[in-house]
Amino acid sequence: MASRTASPLDHPALEDVSFSAALEALRDPYRLAMVAALAREPGQSCGAIMPPVSKPAATRHFKILRAAGLLRQWDSGTQRLNALRREEFDARFPGLLDLALAEAAR
Repeated sequence: MASRTASPLDHPALEDVSFSAALEALRDPYRLAMVAALAREPGQSCGAIMPPVSKPAATRHFKILRAAGLLRQWDSGTQRLNALRREEFDARFPGLLDLALAEAAR
């Protein structure tokens, strides 16, 4: 079985992320819940914030969040950890993340 680190994680430059990609990432309720969990507690493992879906579906959700510039992931031992790219994302799309998190809290 291939190592998790066999394929590098792509973290796009925020200037390359479109507004529509950011909105698309935040409109899904599972992804929004994942983002809200990371806003409350950065550095959580994938398993700690994984939505109640299959592993392939969860992997797709993580990939969409990464591609939208919302998520930074890194490997630590056997775990993949996650954090929001809050400062970078807020600089690119001011106020969008705050609106999304307020919606998640409703």
